[in-house]
Amino acid sequence: MVDTDTALQNRLLAALKPEDLALLLPSFTVHECHAGKILQEAGSDVRFAWFPLSAAAASFVVAADANHMVDAALIGREGAVGGIVSTGRLPAYARAHVQFGGRFLRIPLSALAQAKAQSPAIAHWLARYSDCLLAQLFQSAACNASHTIAQRLARWLIATRDRIGRDEIVITQEQLGEMLGVGRSFINRSLRQLGSAGIVGSRRRRILILDIDRLSAIACDCNHRIREHFETILTGVYPREVDSVAA
Repeated sequence: MVDTDTALQNRLLAALKPEDLALLLPSFTVHECHAGKILQEAGSDVRFAWFPLSAAAASFVVAADANHMVDAALIGREGAVGGIVSTGRLPAYARAHVQFGGRFLRIPLSALAQAKAQSPAIAHWLARYSDCLLAQLFQSAACNASHTIAQRLARWLIATRDRIGRDEIVITQEQLGEMLGVGRSFINRSLRQLGSAGIVGSRRRRILILDIDRLSAIACDCNHRIREHFETILTGVYPREVDSVAA
């Protein structure tokens, strides 16, 4: 059985009452997932829910057309992926893959449904998280339609920093372009401008945030709006500061 200390590395689970968390622990298994691992594929039946631990994170990506996938949401230790509200094996609309490798807790949806039936508090808490995730998706759509590449890049870097708990982000420019739905040349130009200003440093497969205050000044306020909604609906779950978390 997964121990309590491990489960508490996910902030959504950590906010549950001990007696509610205890209902879930026997059904959890720990999985070490590498970056790129598919957690669910669009159109496939969803059988599990996944809870990122510490610095692990997953992304929902949606097909923009036959050749392009666009990032819809990044899910870290503040949340979970797959079958949180539904009780059946409904088909997934979006692909979910591991963006930043690490440990995840996995629970079968049948076991999660049983725990929700035993404790309305669990069902209520996960429904609240679903509301927050929906708000994140809405805000992401508005951001992609309204803000510049530089604003969106700064927002994504800050949102990632919040979730993985460190200033160094392991990602290629190609991957970052796919996440933001723009070409690599646009990402390269924006990173060079941020680098020249001393706001970020970048080298192969890594971006280092050097000045979070100046980066925040460039970013749009979409992250702030998402934080505010989390604080209203799930107080204390959304990470606000960089914590010392295990990779």
